[in-house]
Amino acid sequence: MPRPAPTTHALTGLCALVASVAASPPAQAHPHVFVTSKAEIAYGEGGRVTGIRNAWTFDPSYSAFVVQGLDTNGDGVYSPEELASLARENTANLAEFGYFTKLKIAGKEQLFADPTEPRMSMEGGKLTMTFLLPLKTPVAPGRGVAALEVYDPTYFVAFALSEDSDAARLSGAPSGCAATVTRPKPEAAKTADAKAGMSEAFFEALTAASNYGSQFANRIIVACP
Repeated sequence: MPRPAPTTHALTGLCALVASVAASPPAQAHPHVFVTSKAEIAYGEGGRVTGIRNAWTFDPSYSAFVVQGLDTNGDGVYSPEELASLARENTANLAEFGYFTKLKIAGKEQLFADPTEPRMSMEGGKLTMTFLLPLKTPVAPGRGVAALEVYDPTYFVAFALSEDSDAARLSGAPSGCAATVTRPKPEAAKTADAKAGMSEAFFEALTAASNYGSQFANRIIVACP
């Protein structure tokens, strides 16, 4: 992926985070950004899955980096209104990477329409972004399962599913549907193995078509009767 030189606020898309590498020591190891995620699977008429609502909380370093220059009234607080344009641009620019979100229903990968309802808020020095990913075509799971994964194929961004009770939610799901969470194996060992045999150049060569990051995917499995 290209690594444009960082400028005050050209770095508005999450996929443009790669530009921050230019301001960091070359030896900095992957991943570069850490996200704690939550997800809501939305259901509509006829028990069809209609979309995914993501909520991502970024680490303090990235949060401080990306909001530079956005406190327009100088009160030391980043309001949702001041962050609104950043939220819109972030979600739009995630299209190249499929919004880091993969949904399969009855084994078939689903396609997303353009994201809606982008919002950002800052609390405790951490930036949280929420957005809704509508399915292009709502799908009835039938007797199959819905499997949701959130991860960055290049592992530039590390996603960890929140430990909170609302980390995996169902909204409007038919009676009897239940979600279970599968987390990746402890990351430390795999990351150590990767560092031992893979340079930063290896990671920089990864693209949206790569699948390296799938080993770190968080999975939410929904089964309905």
